[in-house]
Formats: sequence, structure tokens, C-alpha cells
Amino acid sequence: MPAKKPPSINSVDAYIRAQPAASRPVLERVRRILRKALPGADEVLSYRIPAFRLNGRVAIFFAAWKHHYSIYPAGDQAVRSAFKDELASCEISKGAIRFPLDRPVPARLIAAIAKFRAARLAAAPQRDAARPKRNS
Repeated sequence: MPAKKPPSINSVDAYIRAQPAASRPVLERVRRILRKALPGADEVLSYRIPAFRLNGRVAIFFAAWKHHYSIYPAGDQAVRSAFKDELASCEISKGAIRFPLDRPVPARLIAAIAKFRAARLAAAPQRDAARPKRNS
């Protein structure tokens, strides 16, 4: 008999339902925090994990793991600099900021990071326009 195929994960709801029971309430809380912090954002799956997209660009991702959940502020190094003190107790690896599943969700910090990313994305076209063009 062939092995069962894993369920299709084609929405954020499906992603959260597919996670272990202990992770689901935390993911729902993070999702609510991000929805409130990014009211005009589209909720999507990107790289097979939930993300919030503003004006066609991902502002932030979130995902569950065995002992932690992570937010991914889309590789923005400025986030690390701006929130250096608040993130001092967090494990950071590449673009991931990890939070233990067994601790309270740092709602204010996650919301602040999301709003920071939204502001950076909103300012990006202005930064690009102000940047001198290279000669090819």
C-alpha cells in the first residue's frame, strides 16, 4: 500500500491546523498580532510558511518548530540594529528570530518589529529613487 500523502497546505489556516496542538494557540496569537500591526497586509504562504505581504513585498514571515516559533523580518538587518536591546535574550539565526513555545508571546515586540518593517517597505521606493544610478 502506498504511503499517505501529507495534507495539502494551501493557506495559513491549513498551515496552522497542520502544526502540533501545542503550537497552534501560539501561532494564532502571533497571527492576530501581525494582522493588527499590519492592517493593510495580505496574508499569504511564501516558502511554505505564513507571511504578510504589503504592496507585493513580504514584510514578515512566521513559522512553528518543535520547541520554538520564529518570525522572519524578511532578512532586514536594520531590525536587529533597531531592536538590539529587546532581542538580546532571543536566539537569532540568519533571518530568524526564535521564541520558545513555553514562554509568553512578546506581543509588543512582535508588533513593533512588524510596524518597523512596514515603514521600511513604505520608504523603500523613496530610498531607491534617491539612490544614484550606476552606469552599466
